Amino acid sequence: MSEPEAVVAAFIAAIESKDIDAAVELLADDVSYENVPMSPIAGKEAVRATLGAFLGAAAQVEWPIRRQVVAGNVVVNERLDRFQIGDGWLELPVAGFFEVTDAGLISLWRDYFDMASYTGQLAALTATD
Repeated sequence: MSEPEAVVAAFIAAIESKDIDAAVELLADDVSYENVPMSPIAGKEAVRATLGAFLGAAAQVEWPIRRQVVAGNVVVNERLDRFQIGDGWLELPVAGFFEVTDAGLISLWRDYFDMASYTGQLAALTATD
Protein backbone atom coordinates (compact mmCIF):
# COMPACT_ATOMS: atom_id res chain seq x y z
CA MET A 1 0.00 0.00 0.00
CA SER A 2 1.43 3.39 -1.00
CA GLU A 3 1.75 6.14 1.60
CA PRO A 4 -1.09 8.23 0.07
CA GLU A 5 -3.30 5.12 0.03
CA ALA A 6 -2.42 4.36 3.68
CA VAL A 7 -3.20 7.97 4.69
CA VAL A 8 -6.62 7.83 3.02
CA ALA A 9 -7.32 4.41 4.56
CA ALA A 10 -6.47 5.79 8.03
CA PHE A 11 -8.67 8.84 7.39
CA ILE A 12 -11.65 6.71 6.36
CA ALA A 13 -11.12 4.41 9.36
CA ALA A 14 -11.21 7.46 11.65
CA ILE A 15 -14.43 8.67 10.00
CA GLU A 16 -16.00 5.23 10.38
CA SER A 17 -15.15 5.20 14.09
CA LYS A 18 -16.41 8.80 14.38
CA ASP A 19 -13.00 9.87 15.72
CA ILE A 20 -13.00 13.41 14.38
CA ASP A 21 -9.75 14.33 16.13
CA ALA A 22 -7.90 11.43 14.46
CA ALA A 23 -9.40 12.33 11.07
CA VAL A 24 -8.45 16.01 11.38
CA GLU A 25 -4.87 15.09 12.34
CA LEU A 26 -4.51 13.65 8.83
CA LEU A 27 -5.47 16.95 7.18
CA ALA A 28 -3.17 19.77 6.08
CA ASP A 29 -3.82 23.12 7.78
CA ASP A 30 -4.99 24.60 4.48
CA VAL A 31 -7.06 21.58 3.38
CA SER A 32 -9.90 22.13 0.93
CA TYR A 33 -12.94 19.91 1.58
CA GLU A 34 -15.28 20.00 -1.39
CA ASN A 35 -18.64 18.25 -1.33
CA VAL A 36 -19.66 18.81 -4.93
CA PRO A 37 -22.22 20.39 -5.51
CA MET A 38 -21.82 22.46 -2.30
CA SER A 39 -19.31 25.25 -1.64
CA PRO A 40 -15.78 24.25 -0.58
CA ILE A 41 -14.80 24.31 3.08
CA ALA A 42 -11.32 25.67 3.69
CA GLY A 43 -9.04 24.90 6.60
CA LYS A 44 -8.64 22.18 9.18
CA GLU A 45 -10.84 23.72 11.87
CA ALA A 46 -13.70 24.41 9.46
CA VAL A 47 -13.55 20.77 8.36
CA ARG A 48 -13.57 19.70 12.03
CA ALA A 49 -16.78 21.66 12.63
CA THR A 50 -18.38 20.26 9.47
CA LEU A 51 -17.48 16.68 10.37
CA GLY A 52 -18.91 17.17 13.85
CA ALA A 53 -22.23 18.28 12.41
CA PHE A 54 -22.19 15.69 9.65
CA LEU A 55 -21.30 12.68 11.81
CA GLY A 56 -23.13 13.75 14.95
CA ALA A 57 -26.55 12.45 13.87
CA ALA A 58 -25.21 9.03 12.88
CA ALA A 59 -25.10 6.17 15.37
CA GLN A 60 -22.81 4.24 13.01
CA VAL A 61 -20.79 5.13 9.93
CA GLU A 62 -19.54 2.75 7.25
CA TRP A 63 -17.70 3.80 4.09
CA PRO A 64 -16.94 0.60 2.17
CA ILE A 65 -14.71 1.20 -0.83
CA ARG A 66 -15.87 -0.49 -4.03
CA ARG A 67 -12.94 0.52 -6.24
CA GLN A 68 -9.80 2.55 -5.70
CA VAL A 69 -7.04 3.90 -7.92
CA VAL A 70 -3.80 5.52 -6.78
CA ALA A 71 -1.71 7.71 -9.08
CA GLY A 72 1.24 9.34 -7.36
CA ASN A 73 -0.14 11.46 -4.52
CA VAL A 74 -3.78 11.18 -5.70
CA VAL A 75 -6.19 8.56 -4.40
CA VAL A 76 -9.55 8.14 -6.13
CA ASN A 77 -12.19 5.86 -4.71
CA GLU A 78 -15.74 4.81 -5.35
CA ARG A 79 -17.53 4.34 -2.02
CA LEU A 80 -20.92 3.73 -0.53
CA ASP A 81 -21.09 6.13 2.42
CA ARG A 82 -23.53 4.70 4.95
CA PHE A 83 -24.88 6.51 8.01
CA GLN A 84 -27.20 4.87 10.53
CA ILE A 85 -29.78 7.47 11.52
CA GLY A 86 -32.51 6.29 13.84
CA ASP A 87 -33.70 2.87 12.72
CA GLY A 88 -32.51 3.20 9.12
CA TRP A 89 -29.48 3.74 6.97
CA LEU A 90 -28.73 6.63 4.64
CA GLU A 91 -26.73 5.14 1.75
CA LEU A 92 -24.97 7.47 -0.63
CA PRO A 93 -22.81 6.43 -3.60
CA VAL A 94 -19.74 8.71 -3.62
CA ALA A 95 -16.74 9.27 -5.87
CA GLY A 96 -13.94 10.63 -3.68
CA PHE A 97 -10.71 12.35 -4.68
CA PHE A 98 -7.87 12.90 -2.21
CA GLU A 99 -4.54 14.65 -2.72
CA VAL A 100 -1.87 13.79 -0.15
CA THR A 101 1.18 15.97 0.47
CA ASP A 102 4.74 14.66 0.77
CA ALA A 103 4.30 15.13 4.54
CA GLY A 104 1.48 12.57 4.49
CA LEU A 105 -1.41 15.01 5.00
CA ILE A 106 -4.58 15.33 2.94
CA SER A 107 -4.59 18.73 1.21
CA LEU A 108 -7.68 18.15 -0.95
CA TRP A 109 -10.75 16.04 -0.21
CA ARG A 110 -13.37 16.25 -2.92
CA ASP A 111 -16.51 14.07 -2.93
CA TYR A 112 -19.03 13.88 -5.76
CA PHE A 113 -22.54 12.66 -4.91
CA ASP A 114 -26.21 13.19 -5.75
CA MET A 115 -27.58 15.88 -3.43
CA ALA A 116 -31.23 14.93 -4.11
CA SER A 117 -30.54 11.36 -3.00
CA TYR A 118 -28.90 12.61 0.19
CA THR A 119 -31.59 15.14 1.12
CA GLY A 120 -34.43 12.77 0.24
CA GLN A 121 -33.06 9.95 2.36
CA LEU A 122 -32.21 12.28 5.24
CA ALA A 123 -35.73 13.74 5.22
CA ALA A 124 -37.27 10.27 5.28
CA LEU A 125 -35.02 9.11 8.13
CA THR A 126 -35.60 12.18 10.29
CA ALA A 127 -39.33 12.70 9.61
CA THR A 128 -41.57 12.76 12.64
CA ASP A 129 -45.00 11.22 12.29
